[in-house]
Amino acid sequence: MNAWLDPSRPVPDVRTPLPGPVGQAVIDRDLAVTSRSLPRAYPLVPRRALGSVVEDADGNLFLDCNAGIAVTSTGHCHPRVVAAVTAQAADLLHYSASDFYLPVYSRMCAALAETAPIPGPVRVFLTNSGAEAVEGALKLARYATGRPQVISFFGAFHGRTYGAMTLTASKAKYHQGFGPLVPGVLHAPYAFNRVDPASGARSHDPEETFDYLENTLFRYQVPPSEVAAIFVEPVQGEGGYLVPPAAWLIRLRELCDRHGILLVADEVQSGMGRTGRMWAVEHSGVHPDVLISAKGLASGLPLGAFMARAPLMERWGAGAHGSTYGGSPVPCAAGLATLEVIESEGLLANAAARGEFLLDGLRELWRAHPDVITDVRGVGLMIGIEVRTPELAEAVQRRAFERGLLVLECGERSIRVSPPLVITAGQTATALKILAEVFGAVR
Repeated sequence: MNAWLDPSRPVPDVRTPLPGPVGQAVIDRDLAVTSRSLPRAYPLVPRRALGSVVEDADGNLFLDCNAGIAVTSTGHCHPRVVAAVTAQAADLLHYSASDFYLPVYSRMCAALAETAPIPGPVRVFLTNSGAEAVEGALKLARYATGRPQVISFFGAFHGRTYGAMTLTASKAKYHQGFGPLVPGVLHAPYAFNRVDPASGARSHDPEETFDYLENTLFRYQVPPSEVAAIFVEPVQGEGGYLVPPAAWLIRLRELCDRHGILLVADEVQSGMGRTGRMWAVEHSGVHPDVLISAKGLASGLPLGAFMARAPLMERWGAGAHGSTYGGSPVPCAAGLATLEVIESEGLLANAAARGEFLLDGLRELWRAHPDVITDVRGVGLMIGIEVRTPELAEAVQRRAFERGLLVLECGERSIRVSPPLVITAGQTATALKILAEVFGAVR
């Protein structure tokens, strides 16, 4: 263990007001020069991290249950990832894979293709981010089908670049002031779309999504023969960590097959083992035509990807899509190491076991605090806690931070719990203890 993480210190260990004096100086400098569009959640000033523990600039220790927004899949600074990055950086920092043949690029593509729940041969394009991967998948869907329209879901979050932002419909503020958006994007109701105003509980009418698609959207707005693809998050992320029934995804696949529409699974947040399977779509047995990945793909380095059935990606030729930095050597090395660690260290099984423990404990908290909590849902280490108001969600997030636990809001009034896949049994017990204190305090 690194010397800075003293085993005798409890985790979390908050010793100064938050932020501390060193952290406050960083924040002051930051606020004077950075874009005001950055939506900071709370005044965390990380200095270094290891596994599921983050140390801030003032020496306070935090238990990380947001993993840098579901990014540090193998934990912070996993030694095998760090070694792979160091070795690659010593050999070659960059050469563009768009114009030349990088050995590590094709190795990364091949390793990723082996994991894809897509039937037949798979081709892969590497990007710098999830939003870039979404943009590439959008281009591919239109190019390969010759159809102009695409469909996404209310509550979806696909990114902040223009095509990805247009597909996004989790909050109106993501569109505000940026019109006109990309044409040819329509939205439909997602699973769990109803909220009872009295109890705050969510419900799902399995017919609503498909009734809307078949009898409203396809009847009045666009014929299905004009639709290139349906983009779906197998578990909605920013929309509130909503887990649809497997039957809903199966029926969506059947609808796409019936109308010749591509099914695009956006697994930027739900993939790379977060749900206890490599890809969340695997829980339903559904095979997408295109699959999108990023966030946890390289344990913190900028790497995204979209994968597709080979015949689809073979329809476009040289120059139809490219990227100067996408799949650069160092992120690819981190990605290969990440895939190896997930497999060799049993992180899928750990995510499933630790997630089941957290869900059981959180449901006990729900029963203890029904006046605060209205729903607990999730799969693996992708868990959402819904509370009665947005103000309560903000209070829970902040008070957890003050006690040394890092969680994040999502949706309109939910808290996401998405720790690194290496989180231990003891750490999950600590997280539950802190959350119990927090929910008792915000009542």
